[in-house]
Amino acid sequence: MKIILAVGLGSFIGGICRYLVTLFIQNKFLTTFPFGTMFVNVLGCFLIGIIYALSDRGSLSPLWRMFLATGMMGGFTTFSTFSNETVSMLRDAEYVPAFSYIAFSIIIGLAATIGGISLIKYL
Repeated sequence: MKIILAVGLGSFIGGICRYLVTLFIQNKFLTTFPFGTMFVNVLGCFLIGIIYALSDRGSLSPLWRMFLATGMMGGFTTFSTFSNETVSMLRDAEYVPAFSYIAFSIIIGLAATIGGISLIKYL
């Protein structure tokens, strides 16, 4: 139960941070290009790298790792988890699974988004 609460609290905080940071960054640019989202995703990748490196070194307890990585970074951006999982596969020389994961995540993710939009649009 402690882990579920840690992940939930972290997700709550991460989601709020995502909204505020995205809004702040996006308001700095007079364009429709999603600079805010891109910034959050890149920052989330950087932060999850720090979190997992600290965890691997033994500087973070498993509960703190769950709170920070799964909770906060999960609420902040799921792209950070995708990036970390891909890096882990590449580090383990699992090249085919890593590049398959990249390709399928992007292609199927875009197709699913289009599918969801189309479902609602044509109902």
